[in-house]
Amino acid sequence: MSFLTENIIPNNHGKIFATNATEDSDMLKIKQHLLKLDGITDVHIVSEVFPKEFIVKTSKVIKVHTIQNAIMKLGLHAIPKGLFPL
Repeated sequence: MSFLTENIIPNNHGKIFATNATEDSDMLKIKQHLLKLDGITDVHIVSEVFPKEFIVKTSKVIKVHTIQNAIMKLGLHAIPKGLFPL
């Protein structure tokens, strides 16, 4: 594991997570819940793909586990996807 795979760093790309959420209402809950966390500036829902995805953008370094634990509190799962090409 590297710093980039274990953390979300502030940038224009954010980090993509796949989720087992199937309903739009679940995706809205994910967005609302994550935006309450310190350092999260934006959560973009990508519902056109399967499994559904969301992109998290931050204003400071946040551990991927922080996002995963927050989603688990909703009874859902979040799996980080690969890095964006630079």
